[in-house]
Amino acid sequence: MKAFVLIAVCVLGLSAAAAEPVKRTGESAKLHDLFDAEWEHAMQTDPTEASYLGDRRYNDRWPDISLTAIDQEHRHQLEVSTRLRAMDRSKLSSADQLNYDLYRWRLEMDLAGFRFSDFLMPVNQRGGIQTQDELADALRFETVKDYEDWIARLRGFGSLMDQTIDLMKEGIRKGIVQPKITMQRVPNQIEKQRVKQPEQSPFYKPFRDFHSSVPASDRTRLATAAQSAIRESVLPAYDKFAKFFNDEYLPACLDGVGAWRLPDGQARYAHLARLFTTTSLTPEQIHNIGLSEVSRIRGEMEKAKAKAGFKGTLQEYFTFLRTDKRFFCDTPQQLFIEYAATAKRIDPQLVKLFRTLPRMPYGVEAIPANIAPDTTTAYYRGPADDGSRAGTYFVNLYQPESRPRWEMMALSLHESVPGHHFQIALAQEQGELPNFRRHGGYTAYVEGWGLYAESLGDELGLYDDPYSKMGQLTYEMWRAVRLVVDTGIHSLKWDRDRAIAFFRDNAPKAEQDIVNEIDRYISWPGQALAYKIGELKIKELRVRAKSQLGDRFDVKEFHDVILLGGAMPLEVLEARVNAWLESKQ
Repeated sequence: MKAFVLIAVCVLGLSAAAAEPVKRTGESAKLHDLFDAEWEHAMQTDPTEASYLGDRRYNDRWPDISLTAIDQEHRHQLEVSTRLRAMDRSKLSSADQLNYDLYRWRLEMDLAGFRFSDFLMPVNQRGGIQTQDELADALRFETVKDYEDWIARLRGFGSLMDQTIDLMKEGIRKGIVQPKITMQRVPNQIEKQRVKQPEQSPFYKPFRDFHSSVPASDRTRLATAAQSAIRESVLPAYDKFAKFFNDEYLPACLDGVGAWRLPDGQARYAHLARLFTTTSLTPEQIHNIGLSEVSRIRGEMEKAKAKAGFKGTLQEYFTFLRTDKRFFCDTPQQLFIEYAATAKRIDPQLVKLFRTLPRMPYGVEAIPANIAPDTTTAYYRGPADDGSRAGTYFVNLYQPESRPRWEMMALSLHESVPGHHFQIALAQEQGELPNFRRHGGYTAYVEGWGLYAESLGDELGLYDDPYSKMGQLTYEMWRAVRLVVDTGIHSLKWDRDRAIAFFRDNAPKAEQDIVNEIDRYISWPGQALAYKIGELKIKELRVRAKSQLGDRFDVKEFHDVILLGGAMPLEVLEARVNAWLESKQ
């Protein structure tokens, strides 16, 4: 179906205004000069990321992802690390000591992970060069130059494809490849790019409806140039990729699942657990936390089942929730309308718990149809830094008969407000922070906040029936299950069927979602650990604050403390909250 678009504007509020430029001297000036130079370097070397952020200077090019360029970037990071360590941290202000520590943490994690060569797996079933056209959806097409830049990118697509194939060939040589079971989804995604006529290509989308500012005299020229670039560069590249993928890559993929099968697999996974949780927890410790949370949440589910008046077992209740037609929409259009209505219902309630709200609005949009069958229920894309694009809450409309109404509220609280949109937009609006903090992400913080946001539905009065409350518990259980199955697959050598069965036995999510989720964990080791670990830490900090402050505890102030410093590792977030509590004594 054609994607519907709705911009759902959150409650008007004012976040921190951009600060005046600060005059810095000494070590502080050296540190911020490094930050500025490295941000510019990042935009130049990753022009697609620059484009996503609204920086249009490099819209005519793709990144250089050749092995030579990757090695050069690693050497560059080593040099930056040397410069950073040469600075005298003791001469920095407390604010700049935090900036220093955060930057060094990110840099050292990148350097530590380089030896595992994850860059040799640039494609999985959730995205890669086979979905590169999605970049256009994040760009502005308002001027002739915008269209000409996109045409230049189309002409350079063949080089990007060659570099991608070279990485994957090196991955085959080193045994660093994805599992066959998940990569079997990719050929169909490639085929959707191999159209007969350039005008049918997803890359041609910007030229189907020109912006009103583009003169009529230029439109034919631009459209013809785009068709030529797609015909001569994009389509041959995908023909080449299809042959390579089907004949060489897929046969070389792993027959089983789990990061432990890759070179240095257990160390690789331990590094990923550290990267994504920003803690020193071992895979075994995380697995046990997951088992404990699964047990606790099952008890809460039993209470919700009883409140709904259901007399059968919990497994029978799961079956009821998965299959009763009252919980499902008949069409993608109806499903989208209900998602949009859910988002609008949340907005007016937010002032109950938040003092600072983002100025940037967000929209609700359908996940592109070409990837919807292979991806998750929803996801969020942040706004452009220049304000030209709102945040976007993408919802999956594929097979609406598998997407229950009772999950909509929890999902929307996580992906839009007060979840990802609040956290990401507010961070961008903190003008006094360096760019790497305004736009940076630590997965445990980002996703931990999203899961914590789901729990706020009770306080906001949004889980007003036992089914939506069961939806919230289902989503919390989903993240607890992740701790068990992700560590199970990648460290404890579980097979795919065992992981699917554990998920199915503990949550009423639909089979389509369960399989897609397990395949996501298979192809993205460690990422799924972040959600529950982050949420548990934020909840722990809130309990601590309320215990210490008693009647003086203000949840709005607490949320400001959590959100207005931007994303950070959990141990740093804890130190920030502790410092706030000390200041309140």
